[in-house]
Amino acid sequence: MTVGLNAFLIVAGLLFAVGLLGVTLRQNTLVIYMSLELMLNAVNLAFVAFSRYNGTMDGNLFVFFIITVAAAEVALGLAIIVALFRRRQS
Repeated sequence: MTVGLNAFLIVAGLLFAVGLLGVTLRQNTLVIYMSLELMLNAVNLAFVAFSRYNGTMDGNLFVFFIITVAAAEVALGLAIIVALFRRRQS
């Protein structure tokens, strides 16, 4: 039994939708950053699925760049959260 491209795209779409809901409905900065990471991982899953479907490595190359950007975003986001916590003490 093989999993087709449609199954990967459905899961990626659901992950992206959950992340989008988290970004739009939540007020907590940490939850918003986690939702953004979920959205980036959904895009990564779609890129890898298309790459596997086409038999190329192009999608995998994009995934490495997205993971690099996500790591920089997490570092910057956590620095902002720590600065806000030190300023407000909450």
